[in-house]
Amino acid sequence: MKELKIFFVFVLFLAIGLCSLHKVSADICNRVVAIVNDDIITLYELNRKIREMTGVSSYELRARDERAYLQTRRNVLDLLINEKISQEKIRELGIEVSENEVDSTIEKIKMNNGLTHEGLLAGLKEQGISYESYRENIKDQLERMRLINFEVKSRIIVTEEKIREYYDRNVEQFSTKEKVHLATIILTNTGRPNQEPAENLRSKAEEIYLRLRKGEDFGELARKFSQGPGAQEGGDIGFLAASELDPELASVVKNMTVGEVSDPITRGGGSALQMIKLLERREGTVKPFEEVKDSIYDILYRDEVDKRYSAWIQELRKKAYTKIIF
Repeated sequence: MKELKIFFVFVLFLAIGLCSLHKVSADICNRVVAIVNDDIITLYELNRKIREMTGVSSYELRARDERAYLQTRRNVLDLLINEKISQEKIRELGIEVSENEVDSTIEKIKMNNGLTHEGLLAGLKEQGISYESYRENIKDQLERMRLINFEVKSRIIVTEEKIREYYDRNVEQFSTKEKVHLATIILTNTGRPNQEPAENLRSKAEEIYLRLRKGEDFGELARKFSQGPGAQEGGDIGFLAASELDPELASVVKNMTVGEVSDPITRGGGSALQMIKLLERREGTVKPFEEVKDSIYDILYRDEVDKRYSAWIQELRKKAYTKIIF
């Protein structure tokens, strides 16, 4: 076996040497960039993987930012080395995925993303990936999933106690924020050929406010006078998270009841006046533990799989023969 590995490495370096002797570019020659046990990673594989993961070619990436390109290249090469080691373990364990299983997985992907077959092909073409390469990637992923199931997942246990701890620590993830549905009338001097004095703007706002108090329709007055967003929709600016309103507006809305209209509020250092109508208030809620515990289980399970797989693959790498050639 040792002699075979030495011969294998010798042939690789001979091939690289021939490329240099004939002054052929490394890209055209598709040179070897890494050796992993008795397998190799070529420049073509590396560049293709960079394209798949970043959406741009390695040449474009390098032209944009040399440092980012070098880091990306190293990260992707590490990923490819791990994949080669995984593939060797897959062969060793006799793990196989049929063409029917690949077809079934692709159909599920199309269904989950609302894609036709033509839509999938168009998307792959945009990314510079052939359908054959895509199928091969799906097959590799299914094989690695089975490998992970065999080597890692069977040993993972997620207790209810851990699930509860995650829920208590991250309760905001399962909460909905208070939302308010607002309509607004905004009067402003901005953009007027002859700006009105501030007192005239205030007088106009108070006149509109008085008409609202007498029962005139907020939407109609907004369409007629408002210079702010949603004027043509009767001043309706939709639902907003109460926590995302600016502090001044939030303090006004906080104490309002549904259907109430605020006094004119000075905005923009006096260049505008605003009236708010609270159309609806939706209180924030917290989803109960029982409702979200399955999704928390999935989160913790995936995290544990990732950690264990990473540790497992690093152990395999320690035992593997790897050589990076740049």
